[in-house]
Amino acid sequence: MGERCAAVALYRELAKGQAVADAQLAHALSISTVESTALLQRDAIKPFIYRDREGRVLGFGGLATTRMHHRFEVDGRELSTWCAWDSLFIPEILGCSARVASRDPENGETVRLVVTPERIESIEPKEAVISFIWPDAQVFAKSAAKVMAMFCHFIFFFASRPSGERWVSKNPETFLYSLDDAFTLAKRLNANNFGSELAR
Repeated sequence: MGERCAAVALYRELAKGQAVADAQLAHALSISTVESTALLQRDAIKPFIYRDREGRVLGFGGLATTRMHHRFEVDGRELSTWCAWDSLFIPEILGCSARVASRDPENGETVRLVVTPERIESIEPKEAVISFIWPDAQVFAKSAAKVMAMFCHFIFFFASRPSGERWVSKNPETFLYSLDDAFTLAKRLNANNFGSELAR
């Protein structure tokens, strides 16, 4: 059993809206709980997981069952993403559309999107953009908390370019990206990380 298969299964189990126990993932993968626990300890997966006090997975690789800044609705279930960009690549992993609502941190306006596995279907307001930062690759080898603090906390939707520019001017090393370009980058990330697993 490979990391890619386990990661995609974990995303899809989390999308059901509840924290995921190792035994639940084992059932989804048709393997033993011992095997699923071992999979989640692998270096390619472990840094992207955070758990609750009972040891269940609350969040993984940008998707969370707890309430966060970026609301992410799938099949009527309320989830969250760690950053704005997560909401652009996770629908393809889940194989379904998502409704996204995220507040512009500069002017307080809510940006709303409908994102399908193939495209961004709608954007309100139309002028919305996204902030970005290129992180040190080592950030992604540490922990979910580090990923959130050093990457996710710089990736937001903005209702307009002027709003985004004001925020970027106060946050060194950040820059603005069009949503189309960010979605293209998201598709590349998925192809690189999951490849043929997304077709299953």
